[in-house]
Formats: sequence, structure tokens, C-alpha cells
Amino acid sequence: MERAAVILVVDDRPENVELLEAYLVPRGYEVVKAAGGEEALGKLLCNQIDLILLDVMMPGMDGFEVTRRVRLDDKRRLLPIILVTALRETEDRVKGIEAGCDDFISKPVDKMELLAGSGP
Repeated sequence: MERAAVILVVDDRPENVELLEAYLVPRGYEVVKAAGGEEALGKLLCNQIDLILLDVMMPGMDGFEVTRRVRLDDKRRLLPIILVTALRETEDRVKGIEAGCDDFISKPVDKMELLAGSGP
């Protein structure tokens, strides 16, 4: 039996995590949750993660810094990271790309955008 893809959802607002979980779990994904950057980095150490959906604006360590730290880790540097953000300015997007993110999803999250290309 094939292992379900595991997605690390990182957001300091529980309602945002719950929304993404509600979209992903019925599609067969396993969701690991983290409420901040430090917690997310810890979850990466003890879980086999296939994708990170990462909020940008969080207290403490923001999503840009989490992305940079993941990219510095030889074991996880190729892990796909999608920044989930309400930031719309070009310079914020450039900052995300420079940090090493793979893509962006805008908040509020659209279910169709999130699940595009995810299979049945």
C-alpha cells in the first residue's frame, strides 16, 4: 500500500491550519501541523514530510527564515515549499523566491488553487 503524502502546514492562526486540513485530508493527504517557525523545524526532524505549506507572517521566525533554514539543510534542501501569504507586493514575492520557496498561494486560500494538479 502506498504511503499518503505528508504535508507540513505551518501557520500561527489555528483557523488557517484547520481550513487547509479540511481541504487536504479528504483528498488523502496526511497533515502535520505547526504553529510557528521553530515548531515547524522541529517537526521536520521527526516526520517524513513531502511538502511544506508555510505562512509568511508569523511571530518569532517568519516564513522567509524558515525557508532559508530548510534550504541550508542538506537532507531537506529540495523539499518543496509553498508560501501561503496575504502579501501581494512584488518585493515580498521576490524575497520569498530569494529565500528559496517553490511557489505561492494567496490568502484567503482558494480550494481549487490549493488542489490544482493534486490528482483525483
